[in-house]
Amino acid sequence: MTEFAPGLHARAGVEVDTSAYERFTGRWSRLFVPNVIAAAGVRSGGMVLDISTGTGEAAVALLPVIGLSGAVVGADISPEMVQSAVRRVGDARFLPIAADGQELPFRSGSFDAVVCQLGLQFFPDPARGLSEFRRVLRPGGKASVCVISHPDRAPIWGFLAEAIARCLPELRDVVLTSFALADDKKVQDLFSGAGFTNVSVTHESRVGSMKSLNEFWNLSMPGSAPSHNLTCCSKKGSGGSCGRR
Repeated sequence: MTEFAPGLHARAGVEVDTSAYERFTGRWSRLFVPNVIAAAGVRSGGMVLDISTGTGEAAVALLPVIGLSGAVVGADISPEMVQSAVRRVGDARFLPIAADGQELPFRSGSFDAVVCQLGLQFFPDPARGLSEFRRVLRPGGKASVCVISHPDRAPIWGFLAEAIARCLPELRDVVLTSFALADDKKVQDLFSGAGFTNVSVTHESRVGSMKSLNEFWNLSMPGSAPSHNLTCCSKKGSGGSCGRR
């Protein structure tokens, strides 16, 4: 199994504080999930793979879309995150598994759609991950990924991350990992290189606010979140949606 790349992760053996995560990270990340699902062309009865499922944010939103006959496989390299998703989702249609997105334990052509909400930028080898996404898709299936744009587009974490990087230049790559896939052309080339066709990058912006610096600080420390106001890149394909297999 691939080792963790630099970035934000749950501590091994430590239960994830789902409520803290949801109060901070979830309050902005969930704003982008509907578009990620739409880009993947998820339909009723579909078999969907949710890579980097985390606390199950995308999985919760997927369940009403897939209907009673569909299923969501929630995969995350962190067993602690998978356990947190199980506690949160609590639905028989959600099938959790601790798995490496770069070495997926599924047969080729197993899924109608693949979604990855704010996870691909943390992969040690995103190209390898996307190749796996494509491999497990059925012919005509789509993959949709949301990543964070440049630091100035994610002010709650971006400005702080850049300040830390200036003070600790030896940790710059780690601190700025959240923005590793901010470049449109890089993302498009990664999808094309993995064999996807009809690839496009779409920018999505959402705006939110906090009442005070104290609110931000009190929520951000236990919530371990990188940003609030971010730009999402949905990789779209046929019909204006995501990368098609």
